[in-house]
Amino acid sequence: MKKILLTTAITSLALSGCANHPISTFQPFQTTDLNAAVNSGQLQQKTDTFYIINDSSSSMSDTYLGEGFPGQSEPTKFSVARELLVRMDKSIPNITLSSGLRSFGSGPCVSWGFTKLNQPIQSYSSDSFKTAISSLECSSGGTTLHRAFKAATADLSSAPGNIALIVLSDGHNLQVSPLSAAQELKEQFGDRLCISTVWVGNSDEERGQGLLQQLSDISGCGFSTTASELAATKGMANFVQNIFFEASTLDPTMDGILEGDSDGDGVPDNRDKCPDTPKGAIVDEDGCWSFRGVHFDFDQDSIKSNSGETIENSINVLQQNPEISVELQGHTDDTGSNEYNQDLSERRATSVKQHLINKGINGSRLTTQGYGEKSPATTNNTSEGRAHNRRVIYKPTTTNAKEKQKNGVIAE
Repeated sequence: MKKILLTTAITSLALSGCANHPISTFQPFQTTDLNAAVNSGQLQQKTDTFYIINDSSSSMSDTYLGEGFPGQSEPTKFSVARELLVRMDKSIPNITLSSGLRSFGSGPCVSWGFTKLNQPIQSYSSDSFKTAISSLECSSGGTTLHRAFKAATADLSSAPGNIALIVLSDGHNLQVSPLSAAQELKEQFGDRLCISTVWVGNSDEERGQGLLQQLSDISGCGFSTTASELAATKGMANFVQNIFFEASTLDPTMDGILEGDSDGDGVPDNRDKCPDTPKGAIVDEDGCWSFRGVHFDFDQDSIKSNSGETIENSINVLQQNPEISVELQGHTDDTGSNEYNQDLSERRATSVKQHLINKGINGSRLTTQGYGEKSPATTNNTSEGRAHNRRVIYKPTTTNAKEKQKNGVIAE
């Protein structure tokens, strides 16, 4: 009998997908002290409660391949998310707040459920929130974000004042879309609730980044950012300012996530190489609505089979914004001759255009232009840089429906 029970326990543990990985030790983090700005009245508080939803599903056990955490020996996405919470806690100034934390996944890391309340809504203190963070011990099971949003209804029933709900996730391998559950939560709490998201993902998980952007868009007052954006002291200080303080009082020297972000894509204008991105478009770290990197193999113009989420995003944006026409701008890395790369860039742009037409987008809204290797987005000295430079950028060329009709182009 004991043997049967032991076998059953081992089997259950294996099926849970549990990853009892050690938590990475990160380099010391230097915070920005915002207390002087608070005490002087320069920063005006807008948020009374912050509530974290943390991804503790098995996909977060994968190695984090993004930028911003140098010197670590292959940290997991789970460890990076946990570290970001630690850094946020250190960066919050002395203001009166309430806080709560919930995680999602399945199996042992969420107490054999699908979501776990790690800290109920209570008066915030740095020490109590550290204890809540420390209860995030591992990641296991499926991505059950929708269940966390449903559970948030009860969690937030006692939350005072304005609420900042913050999701940390890779948005990957979702069992069920969380969008309807998030919409229901927003309808219940109305203007009190703002949803912001932090994408802790890798370059082959851009669909997850797009989903998190959609979650932020639901509330109409939140924003979406990435782990790499928050890794540095200035980025985290700016994040804390945007979460807890009025936009009109933010420090303009912080290269704001929202401050100076005219197209609302999460990339500040001073770093945005494509400042006219339409709402809802998935952008890269340069702020460009593009089809790039993992989607074009070296010396190829065909669209790869794993590019569905990126191309679907562009189709959705074009369908939802029928007044927009775009120029598809093809680019290459610097391998090969100038003449060959010019031709390759034109073929890549044409390939994306034809795919969009096949999916029902009116071809009259699409033009193409090849730039060869002349306009790299980043260095060509590394394989990652060259992959980034193999891209097609969507450049909006028409945003006025009346102007389009005058020119004989009929919006779909």
